[in-house]
Amino acid sequence: MRTASVARKTNETDITIELNLDGTGVYDVHTGIGFLDHMLEQLSRHSLMDLKVRTEGDLHIDGHHTTEDTGIAIGTAVKKALGDMKGITRYATAYIPMDETLSRAAMDISGRPFLVWNVDFRRDKIGEMDTELFEEFFRAFAFAAGMTLHVENLYGTNNHHIIESCFKAVARALREATTIDPRKADAVPSTKGTLGGSL
Repeated sequence: MRTASVARKTNETDITIELNLDGTGVYDVHTGIGFLDHMLEQLSRHSLMDLKVRTEGDLHIDGHHTTEDTGIAIGTAVKKALGDMKGITRYATAYIPMDETLSRAAMDISGRPFLVWNVDFRRDKIGEMDTELFEEFFRAFAFAAGMTLHVENLYGTNNHHIIESCFKAVARALREATTIDPRKADAVPSTKGTLGGSL
């Protein structure tokens, strides 16, 4: 089982993560931001990774540090659980419809972090969460995990549907990209023989 535990403590946040990439989508998430909890539950359920998150952050200031640092910690746990990355599918793309909305996530677990974020919102907040923080979460997650991640909302009007479809698309892509391909279970999926570092 590909599992990882991460503890990350700064003057702004105190975070512990327990993660199992080969789980069944069981989650136990508490960040202090209700809508972020809801999205991380979607990430767990639709990727099938088991995820336990405990975040205590400086929410008396705002939600920025809590959101970004939680992304860093989860991404770090994913990278740790992947280990040498032998046998992973590596690439994945997922489209998720949600009523009037359609979003896409494309992922390469390459060791080379990058985020492309093409998602616009018509509101500044969803629940108590600033919509600008979703990009911060995914950037932190992608860079800590060492993945190239492209997230795009193709169309939609309901802001809740837009961001939830993005999280679900990332979850489904993560599920596929981290799956072990039995045809090459003993090999790193790169002609270089390693992932990460140089192009």
